[in-house]
Amino acid sequence: MTSADRPWMFRTYAGHSSAAASNAPYRSNLERGQTGLSVAFDLPTQTGYDSDHPLARGEVGRVGVPICHLADMRRLFDGIPLAQMNTSMTINATAPWLLALYVAVAEEQGADPAALQGTVQNDIIKEYLSRGTYICPPEPSLRMLTDVAAFTREAMPKWNPVNVCSYHLQEAGATPEQELAFALSTAIAILDDLRGKVPAPHFAQMVGRISFFVNAGLRFVAEMCKMRAFGDMWDEICRERYGVEDPAQRRFRYGVQVNSLNLTEQQPENNVPRILLEMLAVTLSKSARARAVQLPAWNEALGLPRPWDQQWSLRMQQILAYETDLLEYADLFDGNPAIAAKVEELKAGAQREMSQIEELGGAVRAIEHMKRRLVESNARRIDRIERGETVVVGVNRWTEGTPSPLTAGADAIMAPDPRAEAQQIQGLVRWRDRRDPRAVAAALSELEKAARSGANIMPPSIAAARAGVTTGEWGAAVRAAFGEYRAPTGVSSVPANQRDGLDDLRAKVDGLSKRLGRRPVLVIGKPGLDGHSNGAEQIATRARDCGIDLRYSGIRMTPEEIAESARDANADIVGLSILSGSHLSLVADTRTALSKVGLKQVPIVVGGIIPPEDAARLTQSGIAAVFTPKDFDLNRIVEKIILLVDENQVAQEA
Repeated sequence: MTSADRPWMFRTYAGHSSAAASNAPYRSNLERGQTGLSVAFDLPTQTGYDSDHPLARGEVGRVGVPICHLADMRRLFDGIPLAQMNTSMTINATAPWLLALYVAVAEEQGADPAALQGTVQNDIIKEYLSRGTYICPPEPSLRMLTDVAAFTREAMPKWNPVNVCSYHLQEAGATPEQELAFALSTAIAILDDLRGKVPAPHFAQMVGRISFFVNAGLRFVAEMCKMRAFGDMWDEICRERYGVEDPAQRRFRYGVQVNSLNLTEQQPENNVPRILLEMLAVTLSKSARARAVQLPAWNEALGLPRPWDQQWSLRMQQILAYETDLLEYADLFDGNPAIAAKVEELKAGAQREMSQIEELGGAVRAIEHMKRRLVESNARRIDRIERGETVVVGVNRWTEGTPSPLTAGADAIMAPDPRAEAQQIQGLVRWRDRRDPRAVAAALSELEKAARSGANIMPPSIAAARAGVTTGEWGAAVRAAFGEYRAPTGVSSVPANQRDGLDDLRAKVDGLSKRLGRRPVLVIGKPGLDGHSNGAEQIATRARDCGIDLRYSGIRMTPEEIAESARDANADIVGLSILSGSHLSLVADTRTALSKVGLKQVPIVVGGIIPPEDAARLTQSGIAAVFTPKDFDLNRIVEKIILLVDENQVAQEA
């Protein structure tokens, strides 16, 4: 037995409604024993729009805190001394801007930026693969990413400038081998670009500042082996590719949020043991233990967790760290032949994936390849659940049970303040009215000049923050310099006719096609800024494989663009996928847009994380069907789509 280790950093991921509303749980959680902050930003902030932009409608404060300007950032950290804090900000496309605002607020508090500790995620490649909060094409986005890293070397040496994120890759369907390969290939792309921006004597130190943010699923032995494989492979890359000699600078440093994909809407109390078991994957093995852990709340599949739910997740960490003897022992798995064999198996599989990426020219050039691989592996995962090969308790087995008292009552989850969006916009208007327009114009001019010239984007971003520039104005400047981008969907137009178990559905589609005189057309759209496209991709893939004429253009479509797509395709049915909680307003806007192009009669189906009362409102308003995470059987969804088209055709002919 050795002396007890220090525990990992305890975090909870939080942010909603407004800066003031988010500041309250930050301070409360710190008082309850949380040791680091983890900030969630709303989708407009993540994608470089102000709260009053048309694309931000219904999205403000939904999945995180809206930050439009310096005053918002001041309110977010009011009463929290940033010089003493370790802050993780989950931000990617707008990472330079949010870090600039953070630095400006810290300086106002009297803090020296060189003393600040924390992390910006700043991993743009995974945004093209899984989350969708990108702005610009990959090459200039990578350039801004490494600008942040190069700036922190000089001005913020304790700050982690990049948190390579494989978390969302697993949520998008990645196997452990793919999670290893795609994340490490991303880190290689970043370091290869950074090498030209950092003096050679300082490069090894920068390698040592790269951290990772990973996922841990329920197969916790395999997940623990994945973490050990990560450490081995990262050590080898640092040593052999980059010549890093100091073992401390080659250490695989990672934080983790355990898997939210496994959380179920059905029997949600089962999520508590799931979360606890997933935490073991990243804490049991001392040599592969996380540096920071944040746990989801048990009811996240239902909606926004309450402070009590977050407290429960924090207490799970504290009980493991302080009530058990885990931290008193050396690594429990060293020398175990089964563990060693699994680690080597994962490393070999990951290396094969990495070799394919390298042959394509590296991670940036292999984005389409990696996206397609994720969609394919996610399809296999869902197929195993549908067939019952993968057991999910309460979902595809042992589905009968006593209703949970934890979900009883209207306050079982927390709803964002419905007034928050209007109040945020009012504050934004006041901010614009009170600032110096000449200072703003000058700062934006310098920012765009730096973007176009290749100068580091961080100094003019910090100057812009101080001058009163808004998030939307910063985003518009980089869009003007670099352009915008639409990432590949990963959904091929070619049906996978070899898929088993679809003969009955294919026969129904064939019959419907004869009645229509053509293949039925399904248009799938993702209105608003929600980039979580896994569900839409899988329904699109299954519908395509059943013989439906599929039209899916990817994320971030305006209601008007979806309506135009439906009109041009002569759509028989429109499917909307919305997971950000803004379904009521975005569905209404899309229905209006469809009516304007003459498609009022076309049935609409909606999918997403939608509370029962909202599902009822949508159905009462005329939505043909609502699907939530409990509707895991894709064949039943496709069958419902076929039936709705058939019924609508009969009604039109009557």
